Parts: sequence; structure tokens; C-alpha cells
Amino acid sequence: MTQQMNDARILNSLREIVDSARAGRVFGDPVAHAGVVVLPAAKVSAGAGGGAGGGAKSSGAEHQPEGTGGGFGMSAKPLGVFVIRADGKVRWQPAIDVNKVIMGGQIVAVTAMLVARAVIRARRAGGTRRRRAGRSIRRLRPAHHRP
Repeated sequence: MTQQMNDARILNSLREIVDSARAGRVFGDPVAHAGVVVLPAAKVSAGAGGGAGGGAKSSGAEHQPEGTGGGFGMSAKPLGVFVIRADGKVRWQPAIDVNKVIMGGQIVAVTAMLVARAVIRARRAGGTRRRRAGRSIRRLRPAHHRP
């Protein structure tokens, strides 16, 4: 009976957290200053899961199959702000994720280095092949035809 009360308490806690992640939480509190209102917006995601178990209890005190479990995850990512002016004009100002910008720059740099390495290796290998090909042609000619 105590286990069922614990399970119900956990489910109620998860339900409250999920309810707090509703669509109304996407917009933050507006900030007003000098005739301009700034309304922040974010992407809020939440999820929860639970489990249970059971089975016949064995007569031994060591092994009694039972089980419960649960989990919850929530994330919030800033998207930007709406800037509302006193004259009624509204402008969207997106948030810049600096981490994504840096990661993108690193990916471009690594790709450029790999391409440059491949080009340099191909040029080196091509030059060696041309020199070798020239030597083999000279060997095929009779000695009196060599310049």
C-alpha cells in the first residue's frame, strides 16, 4: 500500500511539472522601457515516463522481483524577442546561438583542412607518376634515339 502511495505522489509531481511546461511558458515576462516593450520567446520541451514491475514473490528472502521507475526531462531554448514600439511596429529579433556558430566554423575549418590535404597528396602523387612515366618512355627508346 505504501508503494502505491509513493507511485501516486511521483505521478502527481510529474503531472505538475509537465503542466508548468505548457504553451504559456513559451513567452517570458515582457520588459518595458522608454516606450519599447520586449517580449522574450523560447522553445520549451518536456517529457516524462514511468514504469512498474511485479511478479510472483519467491519464498527466499534474497530474491523478490518488484520494480518501479520514472524519469523526467525538460529543456528550454531561447529563440529571440519581439520588440514592440509605441507606434505599433513589431520586429522579431532572433537569438543567436553562439555555440552553434562556433561548431559550424569548426566543421568548415576541419573540412577545408581535409580537402587541402587531399589536394596536396594528389598533386604530389601526380608529379611522381609523371616523372616515372617519363623515365620509362626513355628506357623503351633505343639508345641511339635518345637526345
